[in-house]
Amino acid sequence: MPISLLPSFLLYCYTGAITPGPANLCSLSTALRYGKGPALRQWRGLFAGFFLVSMVSVLAAYFLGALLNPYVGYLSWLGAAYLLWLAWHTLRSSEGPADGTAARPSFLTGLLVQLTNVKIMIFCLVALTSYVLPYDGSFGSLLLAGLFLPFTGPVANLIWLFAGAALQRFFTNHRRAVDTVMAAALALCAVSLVWPHGRA
Repeated sequence: MPISLLPSFLLYCYTGAITPGPANLCSLSTALRYGKGPALRQWRGLFAGFFLVSMVSVLAAYFLGALLNPYVGYLSWLGAAYLLWLAWHTLRSSEGPADGTAARPSFLTGLLVQLTNVKIMIFCLVALTSYVLPYDGSFGSLLLAGLFLPFTGPVANLIWLFAGAALQRFFTNHRRAVDTVMAAALALCAVSLVWPHGRA
């Protein structure tokens, strides 16, 4: 990648990482519901999942290259369906007790969130096929970028996690309203994933 593209690449990484998505909202929700300790255990899984998705994206970009670009948009529909399911689950979680039967946050739950997170799949593939592949198709360059990407999204997950931990008392007093807002944010993420594709 030319040095002149580095600011654009970093801005892309920051914007893609910090905006609401399944992992960020999951980090916020877990910290609100369970506190910082359990949320950090789950975050380790989020990081590992992001790393795995990034490495698979490196392999896909290296072996499939430009052939992959036209099909990346189709993943958006799967991602939108997943986000709507998360929104529905978030709304339903308000109906039970705060410490109910929902799965407790763990490394595995974080890993599964990322391995099914279409937002980061698209994020990684677009970063590699738009910023690296057109300028240097070598495996080393793709791998270097792929190793950098896991330090973007998971760092943003930590920001959302610590915000959730700071707001935990507020959540306890206003659980239904917070869950409704988070469900609406997830639904908005789903719409934003498919809206441009739906008009095309």
